[in-house]
Amino acid sequence: MANPIIRGFRNLTRFSGRDTRGQFWPYAGVVFALVFLAFGVSIGLWMNALFADMSAFAAAHPDAATVHSSPGQYSIQIDGGHPEAPVPDFTLFFVGMGLMLGSMVLLLAAAVARRLHDRNLRAYWGLLPVPFLVIGMTVFLVLMDQTMQGHAEPNFGLFALLFLNNLVYMIALVSLIVMLAMRGAQGENRFG
Repeated sequence: MANPIIRGFRNLTRFSGRDTRGQFWPYAGVVFALVFLAFGVSIGLWMNALFADMSAFAAAHPDAATVHSSPGQYSIQIDGGHPEAPVPDFTLFFVGMGLMLGSMVLLLAAAVARRLHDRNLRAYWGLLPVPFLVIGMTVFLVLMDQTMQGHAEPNFGLFALLFLNNLVYMIALVSLIVMLAMRGAQGENRFG
């Protein structure tokens, strides 16, 4: 089992040749696990910093905050409008998510290309979901920015665009996964 994983990491920049399902999926599973673990750790650190800021605000302004604490539960409620209260900065969250997704795409790019070659398909098919991922992240950031700036009216046009984009993204992603999961071409093909 370790052999396909090591092989995948050794061939990060080799876009030629072929990978069987047995060579691709263990490596892809490890990449997914590592990226989601890193994302979980970064979210935990971000949330921990936010909770620390909220706790410090509650301690400094006991009349403006209500703290509930019991075994397994801790909550802080800011009473009324307080502009000095900590506000979550989602910029770092989304930059982190973008870095994690970008890392996953980079770590899987060559392996996806080789797996598609095994199916006698061009590597360009691996790019199918990428534009929709980028569009979705961009539109979502715009919507979040508008929300954080307190726009009174939600932008339903952008929300509809995001919904349709995400629908197409899911179709493209599932299509790519199906292509990667299917049996490779028997014998030699144009890729080796």
